[in-house]
Amino acid sequence: MSNKLNIGLLGLGTVGSGVPFILNSHKEKIQQVTGMEIQVTKALVRDESEKERQAKRFDIALTTDYNEIINDEEIHVVVELIGKIEPAKTYISQALEAGKHVVTANKDLLAQYGAELASLAQKNHVDLYFEAAVAGGIPILRTIANSLAADNIQKVLGIVNGTTNYMLTKMVAESKSYEEALKEAQELGFAESDPTNDVDGIDAAYKMVILSNFAFGMNVNLKDVETQGIREITTDDVEMAKKLGYELKLIGSSEKIGESIAVQVAPMLVPLTHPLHSVKNEMNAVFINSSGVGESMYYGPGAGAKPTATSVVSDLITIAKNIRLGTTGYRFNSYNYETKLANDNEVYGKYYFAFDVPDKKGQLLLLTKIFSSTDISFEQVIQQKTDGTTARMVVTTHAMTKAQMKAVTEKIQEVPEFHLLNTFKVLED
Repeated sequence: MSNKLNIGLLGLGTVGSGVPFILNSHKEKIQQVTGMEIQVTKALVRDESEKERQAKRFDIALTTDYNEIINDEEIHVVVELIGKIEPAKTYISQALEAGKHVVTANKDLLAQYGAELASLAQKNHVDLYFEAAVAGGIPILRTIANSLAADNIQKVLGIVNGTTNYMLTKMVAESKSYEEALKEAQELGFAESDPTNDVDGIDAAYKMVILSNFAFGMNVNLKDVETQGIREITTDDVEMAKKLGYELKLIGSSEKIGESIAVQVAPMLVPLTHPLHSVKNEMNAVFINSSGVGESMYYGPGAGAKPTATSVVSDLITIAKNIRLGTTGYRFNSYNYETKLANDNEVYGKYYFAFDVPDKKGQLLLLTKIFSSTDISFEQVIQQKTDGTTARMVVTTHAMTKAQMKAVTEKIQEVPEFHLLNTFKVLED
């Protein structure tokens, strides 16, 4: 191969247009680091007329036919930035089978078919990289795969969805309701018109699947990730969390328990002393607890044209180096371990429960009996009068198993007078 690495770009939108921008802006440095000139030569678009200005600016040929990229022998790498499962999966598979390296930011696809695509890349002795798929501009996957390869990771906690973090920041700092925060996020372009994947925790769950694979070598399915979004969080919950010394955030958690792992995405009460508490607005962060390094946190923008495109270009630089060294065809993450999921009796945590209860004597005693019957003790209890007939009661517990949490939840729901409003895990320092 010559000293040129030609790129076929699928998608010339926000992130797609950022890739040639970064390559041109940092051209001299990239050539020094790789010994190659990396350039986008052709881009697949839906409408050529819409992208003519970007194409002329970066000297890119446009096409609406993927065959013009897959059959172009001068194109060495395909960069997929169109998103969703199809036709992205078909395009990537065809590129790998054709002996082209692939870079993608497609977390949805990787969370569901990452192992299959990685095997296909290895079979065809080409590279498949996807640093931009998790936390945008934060180089977290390469950090885990390389810098922490000698360490034993115990826990990964992530604020990996900028939309929900922005919304919860507004709900905490400005006492906005969920609906008000969502509207503002949509107006600013942080949330889609259909925010389902973000607010229901699905986007974060995709990323935790990938992070779990890198941290623990296990191929977790999306259905194995217990997922709860932020739709049910109220201003009452936000204010109560403040009074208790916490802040509500949507947290992705992947934790090693013995030889198994437990993976979850849910709103959690984060102590004001925890590093993740400082992550505000649309920013992302990944907190890692490992036996060697101890606690470390990786912080930065989780989306945006330049941050995400920078991660894409870092993958292209790695591919260029691999080509020069003759080391292509190795997996991005070579750590592989038998997938074992922890059962509910192995997973411990403190919890927050919020109820509406009748405003009369004996309710706390009844609630205490219910919790005691499952061997759960209270850490804090707060009762607030809401009107003449009902009162809002909040309890936080000492550590219990997930099995105990589910059992006590069932018992509470059997009491007609008790209305369980919300249950959140309490993150410990």
